[in-house]
Amino acid sequence: MNHTFIAGIMGLQGPEMIIILIVVLLLFGAKKLPELARGIGKSMGEFKRARNDFESEISRAADDAERAAEQKKREEESKRAEAAKTAEAPANPSETAHHS
Repeated sequence: MNHTFIAGIMGLQGPEMIIILIVVLLLFGAKKLPELARGIGKSMGEFKRARNDFESEISRAADDAERAAEQKKREEESKRAEAAKTAEAPANPSETAHHS
């Protein structure tokens, strides 16, 4: 992410960004800025990793639910086919022998 993107999201222009950077410099000092930037970078990396893990878990759960629904549908179709075969078959096999 570049600074213009972040500034565009927050609605900040050049002068506002400069004032914020000066305030940060005054609050933390020049020696602490690299450490602060590293901490922010690590935090963003952790956030991205957590977001990716969450998204993959949601995708996996959706896939599992879809597979379960498909399996249930196949089982119901199998039961219907079995019921149709049972309904078509004569109730008493000896009845078919008498009609021949």
